[in-house]
Amino acid sequence: MMWGPYGWGGTGLWGWVWMLINGLIWIGIVVGIVVLIARLVQQPGGGRRPDSPLDILKRRYAAGEITREEFARMKDELGE
Repeated sequence: MMWGPYGWGGTGLWGWVWMLINGLIWIGIVVGIVVLIARLVQQPGGGRRPDSPLDILKRRYAAGEITREEFARMKDELGE
């Protein structure tokens, strides 16, 4: 086997460059797979449960969108 002026295979510094590029490609592939799996198993809405009708009613009352009487009537209609 001949060594040549650039070491094994005659690639010189380019052998190290290609090895680094190859490593970065594999790291990118692994990170991409992990991100894909994480997005597939993530619950819709970021794991946050939807607001109940009473929660929405309380928020509207707190924001001043409805009066006390409207709040009481709507709360009674919800059966809460």
